Amino acid sequence: MRENKSALRIHRVTILGKRYESAQVRAASVLLLPTMVAIVLLFIIPVVQVVAYSFTNYNLTTGLKSYNGLANYKYLFTDDRFFKAIRNTFTFAALKLVIDTSLALAIALMLDSAIPMKKYLRSAYFAPVVVPVVASSLIWIWFFDPGIGPFNQILSAFGLPTSQWLYHEDTALLSILMFSIWKGLGYNIVLFLAGLQNIPTSFVEAAQVDGAKAHQVLFMIKLPLLRPIISFVLMIGIINTFKVFAEVNVMTPKGGPLYSTALMVNYIYDTAFTSGKMGRA
Repeated sequence: MRENKSALRIHRVTILGKRYESAQVRAASVLLLPTMVAIVLLFIIPVVQVVAYSFTNYNLTTGLKSYNGLANYKYLFTDDRFFKAIRNTFTFAALKLVIDTSLALAIALMLDSAIPMKKYLRSAYFAPVVVPVVASSLIWIWFFDPGIGPFNQILSAFGLPTSQWLYHEDTALLSILMFSIWKGLGYNIVLFLAGLQNIPTSFVEAAQVDGAKAHQVLFMIKLPLLRPIISFVLMIGIINTFKVFAEVNVMTPKGGPLYSTALMVNYIYDTAFTSGKMGRA
């Protein structure tokens, strides 16, 4: 009898457990449903439509479209602007990631140390992040002006040769890179500062008691513990770099001199909305 009662209890517990798990699954499904619908409507369907449009000669201005096979893909391999945009994008991304990450980490280490006016410097470095891109781009166009811009005025004051900045193919992309680094540097500084302040002081103090020097503390303690933050900064940097559009479009309309500043986003925009060739874009 006791064995039968125990078996019955186990059976009831099993049934109740399955019902509870089933209820949890239903509740989770209900909560996930709006998100899944949004993903399908806002991501999956548009991606499928874009792929379908790429096999047509869909013109945005006329609204006409017809199937043209692989003609759009073949055209890319004959378009010099496409290859320039790819080269510009990867050059811009590589330089920005290396310079931005290294400079932000160096400044964060400086701000984490005992220096005067540390709070004011933190605010000053973060200020460009909150300024709208278009407004700050217009200000920097004046900075880069070959005639009256402050940058050339400073170079002239030191007897150095001036530059055409945004108006020459050799310097236009580097000029936008300077602006982009200035614009986003503060965000990375804040991330690195948050990581540095989360490092237990006991680790640093113990290393200093054992005779570790500043560079040993940096490379043996701080940088290893900052690895997740560094990975996050690089990941976000890659995403943001490949999304750069507004500053290029404002500071150097139509891709700058000889299409030297056009990135992939600008190429897609020009092809789709300026030329009206949505299928090719």
